[in-house]
Amino acid sequence: MKIYNTQTRNKEEFIPLEPGKVKLYACGPTVYNYFHIGNARAFVFFDVVRRYFEWRGYDVTYVQNVTDIDDKIIDQALGEAVSFETIAAKYTQAFLEDTLALGIKPPHYQPRATEMMQEMIDLIDSLVKQGSAYEAGGDVYFDTQKLPDYGKLSGKTVEEQLPGARVAENLQKLHPADFTLWKASKPGEPKWQSPWGEGRPGWHTECVVMGQKYLGETFDIHGGGVDLIFPHHENEQAQALALTGKPLARYWMHNGFLNIEGEKMSKSLNNFFTARDVLGEYDAEAIRFFFLSKHYRSPIDFNREIIAESAKALKNFYQALKAVDYLNINNPDLSDPGLEALKQDFINAMDDDFNTAKAVAVLFDLSHKAKNQALPVSHRQAAAQLLVELGAVLGFFQNLDMNLQEDIPNLSKGLIELLIEYRTQARAEKNWALSDRIRDDLAKLGIELKDTPSGITWNLKE
Repeated sequence: MKIYNTQTRNKEEFIPLEPGKVKLYACGPTVYNYFHIGNARAFVFFDVVRRYFEWRGYDVTYVQNVTDIDDKIIDQALGEAVSFETIAAKYTQAFLEDTLALGIKPPHYQPRATEMMQEMIDLIDSLVKQGSAYEAGGDVYFDTQKLPDYGKLSGKTVEEQLPGARVAENLQKLHPADFTLWKASKPGEPKWQSPWGEGRPGWHTECVVMGQKYLGETFDIHGGGVDLIFPHHENEQAQALALTGKPLARYWMHNGFLNIEGEKMSKSLNNFFTARDVLGEYDAEAIRFFFLSKHYRSPIDFNREIIAESAKALKNFYQALKAVDYLNINNPDLSDPGLEALKQDFINAMDDDFNTAKAVAVLFDLSHKAKNQALPVSHRQAAAQLLVELGAVLGFFQNLDMNLQEDIPNLSKGLIELLIEYRTQARAEKNWALSDRIRDDLAKLGIELKDTPSGITWNLKE
């Protein structure tokens, strides 16, 4: 397997720190609003990375943080005249709901920044005591001039970061490139007590602490959007190198930008879409297909025509499964040598820096095989079975039974899903009476709900 490592600008053979294990950290949301569709691309992609490693037999530990204290959260709280805790709780819940709706598996660990405040203070204190950071006016800054490798990840040198259009002048800093580890609190802001007075940690420190707590001083893969390379990931790496002399991660993976109909997504251009907006218009599988039909490092252009084409493409898969009566397959004939070759094509694509576009092409080959009336039925059924197995690695077919039920009109499916959405909201609000009533009323209609760790599923009672 080869992975493109942002730090070396090359594809490198993936060799885990511990044989048979993968330690993966991907940056999560800052919960001040609903996350946008560009964030969704990263969340979906790293879900696929996790799924693929698991399918290949690795013991994966996947950590994704939630940043629940930040300037943006404080500003949003002030704008709504509520506490920062209220804003963080509201949009953390929204994040969990929307990632579930996108078919993203919950990470093994999902720490909140506010839960690990003492560990962050301890890390900053260690950097100060060893001379890699300094206090000025109640703030604490990392001294970038003390770290020769600063800028290696992003390619930005300390000398390049002088005050100007992109670097604000701060007279407290020893050098303009120095970044904040601890911020002194302003009147009315949330605060924690520290050796430097009341304040809160900087964003870059939060991720170092949360990653190392669950994955160790150095872990295998650190991921996120390309916009996080600098300054966020550069500054995470700097703290780890200064503190331990070891890199925070061995492989740094970054997905490309998502543009909206040829332009960068921007609120000022009125083309800013949240994932929740898009989920209201399109099926989650179509959105996932849209993301995975391009290589993760390539920029991708979001427009409604492409999403509609993605939905049509997915229908090919389900038509193939219906053509062989997939739900009633018993003993498919696995002797077709072409199936093993297609499975290997899928592995080769994913092993080549997670080339999901080529992997999706293999799914089309399998769907064509399943629909080929010239082949023996048992061979077609085996192709359908492999289609579902490999498709599941990419996160497809999570509601297979529902999508293959021929006797439920689309309107009825939509109404059932709507009631499930209402029940999910009731559970989030701890309105257990309403939640139970929706479940019981659906049961009377012959629809059975199941609460699973990955969300609510349903099926028709036999």
